[in-house]
Amino acid sequence: MRTQKRFTPSLIERFQRDGRGTGTYADYIPWHRVSRSDPSSHGRSHLIIWRERQRELLSDVEWNCVNFAAMLPNVLDLVEQFPLQQEDAQLEISRWDIRTNSKHHPGTLAVAKSLGIRHPRLQGTDEDVLWTSSTDLVLVLETASGQKELLAVSVKAESIQKLSKRARQLLLLEKIYWQMRGVTWLLITPSEFDPAIKRTLMRTAAWGLAPLVDKHNLEIARKVAMTMPLHAYSDIVNHLTLLFGGQEFQLLAQEALWQAIWFGLLPIDLRRGWRPSQPFKYISPSEFLAQNPLAARRSACL
Repeated sequence: MRTQKRFTPSLIERFQRDGRGTGTYADYIPWHRVSRSDPSSHGRSHLIIWRERQRELLSDVEWNCVNFAAMLPNVLDLVEQFPLQQEDAQLEISRWDIRTNSKHHPGTLAVAKSLGIRHPRLQGTDEDVLWTSSTDLVLVLETASGQKELLAVSVKAESIQKLSKRARQLLLLEKIYWQMRGVTWLLITPSEFDPAIKRTLMRTAAWGLAPLVDKHNLEIARKVAMTMPLHAYSDIVNHLTLLFGGQEFQLLAQEALWQAIWFGLLPIDLRRGWRPSQPFKYISPSEFLAQNPLAARRSACL
């Protein structure tokens, strides 16, 4: 059970000394972490292994969004709990070799001032210390032209209508911060995706988020599933298991099948779940992408 701690100036200084919010790919360190030394989050925390790094997620909705992010075929990196710069400075995207025309961008202090709202400050201490805001998820994507771009994603476990005025102000600060850097910002709440799709992804995440299956086996899984459109899910898995070499390859069969689905090679209706006795319902690639709020760039309106 995590200890009850609170944020203090000394704790924030330790975050900075530890290099929180720095690094890329497997070397990234989140600003907020799921550990006994950090104050507890309000949501249910999760530790997810994906692409050679443990992802430290502070809520169920963050986990949902990581699942949606993992389905994007062009995602190169994903960092969670990404700290925003307080002062005007160059956008910290050179770490991913992303170029920007402007050398300097307004920090959260300038954005808050322009919006006429109070900048977040550390609460419950005698010292007047600025609070470092953070974005829940930042994705690095490869464009069709081979360039890199960022996608900033904030998540909330409840609808916008249920948020306080102050919570909406802080979301607006975050939105403007990213927009002034030329970065698309999405606000994902449970209203942006079907709960049945969320459940399917959570139940199949062990296979979808597993180490990448090679393209040859993904193609085998796709072809087998497409030639068995009326067969139960369990029949497809059993057939793949035999093709891959026998019972000891059942895990590979599951991973190949679900990664083919997650990556859109085998577009199915994720709302139907995956009961072993039922066949998949195949849909068009565009319908499949529409099930993913990140791929569709759906966002709640402030």
